[in-house]
Amino acid sequence: MSGHRRAYQLGVVACHACTLVCEDTGGSGAHARCPRCGAALHRRRPDSIARAWALLLAAVICYIPANVLPVMHTSMLGSASDSTIMSGVIQFWHHGAYGIALVIFIASIFVPCTKFLVLSLLLATSQRRSGWARRERARLYRLVELIGYWSMLDVLVVAMVAALVKFQALSDVEPRVGILFFGMVVILTMLSAMHFDPRLIWDGDKE
Repeated sequence: MSGHRRAYQLGVVACHACTLVCEDTGGSGAHARCPRCGAALHRRRPDSIARAWALLLAAVICYIPANVLPVMHTSMLGSASDSTIMSGVIQFWHHGAYGIALVIFIASIFVPCTKFLVLSLLLATSQRRSGWARRERARLYRLVELIGYWSMLDVLVVAMVAALVKFQALSDVEPRVGILFFGMVVILTMLSAMHFDPRLIWDGDKE
């Protein structure tokens, strides 16, 4: 990193809340306050990796019942059935609702698994202070932040399907406990990404 000076070398620290660059008057910045918003200033978020790992592991644990337990109960013409995420995708696909099936698959299977893998990679490499592919890892973090805003698509689709079926007198759809666990997965992965300090990517041994 020759030719580039880091924030601690310049004696400044960025506020995590409002991003104002402030003078680092407290050494580590642990006791300083942002003059604009009053938030505590830190060169790096305290216990960032430990908190992000804990939230990520909790999300992975919740993802198991989210896929095993039913997310939707369908009753039509006297016959009732419970559907998990994958069985729901298969049913929608077989009934020709390819768009809904694809949205549920991407939002419920592809996106969460991708976030698990990416966050694990970011946390493991940052914990080891690896200098490998820093720019690419920074892009991956921005990607996780971007797709996090669309992670509730599956919950929204189930709600929309339930509302549409309610219009039919002989049909009924009700959400089941699996959708609650999936909502927890979404929230926990978003919190994990929020607690991870991406500046740790650039704190490798090779400066």
